[in-house]
Amino acid sequence: MISSAFRLSSMNISRSFIKSAAAPSMARSFATGPQSGGEISDELLGRLGQLSTQALVDGLWVMGWPNAQIDGSRALHPSHKCVGRAVTLQFVPARPDIAQDKPPAGESPEYEAFEKCGPNEVLVMASVGKWDSVGGDIKFLRLKQLNVGGLVTDGSVRDTDEIINYGFPCFSYSTTARQGPAFMQPWKCNDVVNMGGVAVRPGDAIVGDQDGVVVVPAKVAEKVYSIAHGREEIEEIVKEELTKNPGPPGKYYPFMSGKIKVDSPLGQLLQYPYSQYLF
Repeated sequence: MISSAFRLSSMNISRSFIKSAAAPSMARSFATGPQSGGEISDELLGRLGQLSTQALVDGLWVMGWPNAQIDGSRALHPSHKCVGRAVTLQFVPARPDIAQDKPPAGESPEYEAFEKCGPNEVLVMASVGKWDSVGGDIKFLRLKQLNVGGLVTDGSVRDTDEIINYGFPCFSYSTTARQGPAFMQPWKCNDVVNMGGVAVRPGDAIVGDQDGVVVVPAKVAEKVYSIAHGREEIEEIVKEELTKNPGPPGKYYPFMSGKIKVDSPLGQLLQYPYSQYLF
């Protein structure tokens, strides 16, 4: 006959074993970090939108951050300029079982992403291929109705004339006539996506103009603005000086705000009221 003490001891060992076996599984739930890196206010978003993409890239470069320009995403029309918080959509290569498991029709991840968009959001669509279409006039009519702040993709779009007529800013690798569903399918909304080697997190600031599209990480957006705004002010001062006194611009480089020596040629230009940029 098994004693009560032995049974109790056995139960405790079993419980310990179960907890030990479950531990790795529980730990795995922390393997994925948060999708968003922070929040950007409408006010800060407006300030970022007043800067050029060059200034923003330079600001991130000064901070030592990796490339932030989405190479290949170009404005569909010369008038297009966008700024907004990223709503992301990930496409995956077409596969029959994925097509079956993906939520159907209006519940598809792409339409979930659409409905998160408004004037202060930019839909970021991570394509599988550069020449694959992420959408056309019928799908994107909904984005027009939502008054979306912009659309950015490293793939292509089709029904180009109609999309231009819709009026919202659109940036893509190219245009195409072929359909996208034969090659890829939308799979996930608002996760971290890879756009031509650049990571985009939901909520990051997306700024696009004729020079390209730049991703400003939400976590450092205020600091990026401060550096980029300073560089733009410095560049205006330098251009004004070179207009009045023509000559080689090299003596005024570098424009690194906060590291400009007082006795340098640029430092002499930046005496009051621009002393905050001096080292």
